[in-house]
Amino acid sequence: MTVRTRYAPSPTGDPHLGNIRTALFDWLLARRFGGRFILRIEDTDQARYAEGGVENLMAALRWLGLDWDEGPDIGGPFGPYVQSQRLEIYREHADILLAGDHAYECYCSPDRLDEVRKAQQARKEPPRYDNHCRDLTPERRAEAEASGVTPVVRFKTPLEGETRTADALRGEVVFQNATLDDFVILKSDGYPTYHLAAMVDDHLMKITHVLRDESWLPSAPKHFLIYQAFGWEPPVFAHVSRVLGSDKAKLSKRHGAHSVLEYREQGYLADALVNFLALLGWSLDDKTDIMSRQTLLENFSVERLIPNPAVFNAEKLLWLNGTYIRDLPDEDLADAVLPFLERHLG
Repeated sequence: MTVRTRYAPSPTGDPHLGNIRTALFDWLLARRFGGRFILRIEDTDQARYAEGGVENLMAALRWLGLDWDEGPDIGGPFGPYVQSQRLEIYREHADILLAGDHAYECYCSPDRLDEVRKAQQARKEPPRYDNHCRDLTPERRAEAEASGVTPVVRFKTPLEGETRTADALRGEVVFQNATLDDFVILKSDGYPTYHLAAMVDDHLMKITHVLRDESWLPSAPKHFLIYQAFGWEPPVFAHVSRVLGSDKAKLSKRHGAHSVLEYREQGYLADALVNFLALLGWSLDDKTDIMSRQTLLENFSVERLIPNPAVFNAEKLLWLNGTYIRDLPDEDLADAVLPFLERHLG
């Protein structure tokens, strides 16, 4: 089996450390086993699309030396590699699920959904779709279609039983189907949700390993159900630990964290940042902090990923960067410093 991993960011802003750290893990896994690293742009959330976001993502990867084998700029056998250019593919797969009775069209208005949500909150129930359109009679469906409402497509989640998911870091995780809802897979504007698009793309692009943030773990049963409905073998999933600030809160600028490109502008070396990112959720052993890129490439494995949250330490990153700077040969140091001198001197 050829290992195929992917980095599939949404171009909603400058790439942050947690996002790029996952890309690093995907890149290391592919390179460690002679596989392929794919760049895919997930831009289906058009409302949050940021101008220049794709260019900044690519610039960050290039600066860190995380080269890709297939992607929107270089193509590949499974393109296009931009989701907004694959809408017909998602529609076709939504139709397959509809034909197989694994999905249905929902005509509920935003106002009705809001009323349902408020009533559930008043009863102190978790907000979820109430399956109003799940079993519409042909007559009711005809009425809805005649009203001119463009429906969304919802996945028909089993009402009983359980869904078992496999995670390379956490083992088997079991979810009760009664706690899940009939989630949207295709919006009324023709754009898919992540749940459909990412699963379809991962299958068609022959992705073997999906490393993603643990915040996606609650969505895992939805994704395994989609794979089952299509009759596909899922890839190996690994939900990597999240990166927290020193106070164990969500990482932000107040913890000293910046976007990846800001670190470049501040004079950090790419190798130092790669070393630092690798330590956020992975370890070579219990004592090694300084690791060359070659060391990482020779030793990286999913098994050594740490499931517990990683804590960002700005002081450690500064120390690592100083160590790398002091180890630079004089000629390389001069090349690294020159752009900053030119900028300062005008």
